Amino acid sequence: MTLVPPLTRDDVERVDAWWRAANYLTVGQIYLQENPLLKRSLSVEDIKPRLLGHWGTSAGLSFIYSHLNRLIRHTGQDMVYIAGPGHGGPALVAAGYLEGYYTEVFPKITQDADGLRSLFRQFSAPGGIPSHASVTTPGSIHEGGELGYALSHAFGAAFDNPDLLVAAVVGDGEAETGPLEGGWKGISFLNPVHDGAVLPILHLNGGKIAGPTVLARKDPDEVAALFTGHGYEVVWVEGEDLPWMHERFADALAYCYERIKAIQEAARSGNWDGERPVWPMIILRSPKGWTGPHEVDGEVVEGTWRAHQVPLSGVRENPAHLRLLERWMRSYNLDELFEPDGSPSALVLANNPAGDKRMSANPHANGGRLTVDLDLPDFHDYAVEVTDQTRATERLESTRKLGEFMRDIYAKNPANFRLFCPDETNSNRLGAVFEVSDRAFAEHTSVFDVKLSRQGRVMEVLSEHNCHGWLDGYTLTGRHGMFASYEAFGMVSASMTMQQAKWLQEANHLEWRAKVPSTNILLSSTCWRNDHNGFSHQSPELLQVVLNLRGDVARIYLPPDANCLVEVADHCFRSRNYVNLIVQDKQPQPQWLNMDEAVEHCTRGYGIWEWAGTEGLGHAEPDIVLASAGDVVTVEAVAAAEILKARLPRLKVRFVNVVDLMTLYRPKDHPHGMSAKEFAEAFTTDVDVVFAFHGYAGAIHQLVHGRPDADRFRARGFRELGTTTTPFDMVVRNEVDRYHLVMDCINNSKVKPEGSHELYQWCEAQLARHEEYIVEYLEDIPEIRGWQLGKFAEQDALIEADDAQRAKEARRRAAFADGHAAKDRALGLS
Repeated sequence: MTLVPPLTRDDVERVDAWWRAANYLTVGQIYLQENPLLKRSLSVEDIKPRLLGHWGTSAGLSFIYSHLNRLIRHTGQDMVYIAGPGHGGPALVAAGYLEGYYTEVFPKITQDADGLRSLFRQFSAPGGIPSHASVTTPGSIHEGGELGYALSHAFGAAFDNPDLLVAAVVGDGEAETGPLEGGWKGISFLNPVHDGAVLPILHLNGGKIAGPTVLARKDPDEVAALFTGHGYEVVWVEGEDLPWMHERFADALAYCYERIKAIQEAARSGNWDGERPVWPMIILRSPKGWTGPHEVDGEVVEGTWRAHQVPLSGVRENPAHLRLLERWMRSYNLDELFEPDGSPSALVLANNPAGDKRMSANPHANGGRLTVDLDLPDFHDYAVEVTDQTRATERLESTRKLGEFMRDIYAKNPANFRLFCPDETNSNRLGAVFEVSDRAFAEHTSVFDVKLSRQGRVMEVLSEHNCHGWLDGYTLTGRHGMFASYEAFGMVSASMTMQQAKWLQEANHLEWRAKVPSTNILLSSTCWRNDHNGFSHQSPELLQVVLNLRGDVARIYLPPDANCLVEVADHCFRSRNYVNLIVQDKQPQPQWLNMDEAVEHCTRGYGIWEWAGTEGLGHAEPDIVLASAGDVVTVEAVAAAEILKARLPRLKVRFVNVVDLMTLYRPKDHPHGMSAKEFAEAFTTDVDVVFAFHGYAGAIHQLVHGRPDADRFRARGFRELGTTTTPFDMVVRNEVDRYHLVMDCINNSKVKPEGSHELYQWCEAQLARHEEYIVEYLEDIPEIRGWQLGKFAEQDALIEADDAQRAKEARRRAAFADGHAAKDRALGLS
């Protein structure tokens, strides 16, 4: 089938003119602050005082873009362009400008001489735009400043987008990164029936910032074998000779497009044999810095790493360089490219697609324009029943309720929601989603596989980078989802979390960027309960990373139980332009609040749990405030409060739980921050606070900075003390257990009621007993394993029974040892 007509002479003229115009605009952005159309010879005053930006990859990016424009004009294909090479920004800005959409969203950048001057002056300048394809670049859904994510973003954009084609240009420097290397596996999860397609274009231009790239120096047969092994049909385009490079690339592009459409048509007409399609890809080998100065000061630049950034860096000081720059810019034949008033010529404009088919204007690259709200089930339907009598008397795995919630979201939103998880969906107790959807997989399946099929839409691949990147591409094109990971390995893709937050933060300042569904991250299998995996799996570091992001995009939620978790998840799935981090362990845990209480608690973000503190305290001034944030440490804090109530009944204890961590900030530091009045009502202004925290204790001090007498906060949290051990021993090692918390309260309370000293000693004894017990019996002491709220007398009875049993066992062992010693003496063996 022929979908794209052969390249004609007119086509070549349009494509080449558009490409030359884009190259001219790219060079102008790097060098010029005045004289944008070279109406006179260049002078030093025309040159920017600081020459910043990257030329080396730009000509290749524009070459590809120009040909994709021709393809779109002939086919009407919806297409998004992802520029993987790090600093190809000026090429993408030039493209948007030539297509006219740049002026539509930035009206001050007019399509005339004044507009060109403004376009040039803003590039890599104070108050302007960065040198990569950032959020300010129309048509971009990919921040090119950090390498490695082009393919994962591309496949994320293609999932559930059957009519979209994503052109993903991969730089050969970027191809050396780990995330990009893993990204090629995206076709193993792409379904040609209900997904769009990704056309990878590997751009081999040979150089990085200061040396050669690996793939560019490999034998071409090895390179082809590598990508054939990944499952692609490799189409090569090589050279620099014009106009023949236009013909070769146009033919390759037409062939790949027709192969993609044939695969999709066969699959969608019921003729798919079920085997994973062999999708095409292009390898384009062209010189780095193509069409730029070939030689500068006797050294070859074009085709080498020297073309990477600014090939003529001395134009303000060296007249010869200035003349060379002018010759370079005039070589593009400006009279053919721009009208006298500075607007693009008719020849250039003839290569542009129309309206929203322009890649810079395509709605998929501004996903908020296409976003449809999720049809969410009522989260109240997943409520765990909790009464005053049953509060924290039974334990269940809270994340199972989230799994049930997401199961029904999948059912109600069959093409608008996905879970992305590194092979841990069942492990993190989210497996209810498999009741309505299999795991996605396009490779062959086995009779031994479970819930794995080509029709599946639950995304599991053992790569945090892929999962995070897929979610980014999915949400930035207007759909909804969640990335779920073991807590420690959220750090594998932490840089992606930061980059996504930066993107959303900048998007908030651009009215034309419609708000997209939030980036929702669930961390489970947390540091406190990785009992068998040990120290390598014990790290709450991503929490700290998100805490340091800007308040207009960052949210952190630490729900203490299942009802709070589903309420928080419902809120996050409805939100826009946030990075929502939810931390909730998967192990059985007490259930504290009924659904009405959970809604009130989570809506406020914190709450005083009067039932956990001293009864009847009301609004009286406490002697100590005991606070918690995080599920496991909340158990310890509540247990500590119980011990204090039972052993020191005259001590007035206020208990505060925080679920929205950002409420601890001042309002001027975060929009969720408590007012001064609210903060005083919860934490007082002068009473010491013992705070049990899920993450690093320093985070609490960061959060309460600037609050009244912030030094009164005594935070305990993870101290990088982990190992393979029992659950309770983890909190003991990090001194955030109930006994250390009780001792902290005694040390820091306003009063020292009678019995305080004895209770302190009792806590020390319990810690010593715990240490002996776990080594001998390989599990936690009975009163820890069987702890329930309001059962302190029963806990004491367990302690007494265990002490009696251990004493009896000790006497038996002593008697046994004495018997052996007597026998040895009788035999003369002692």
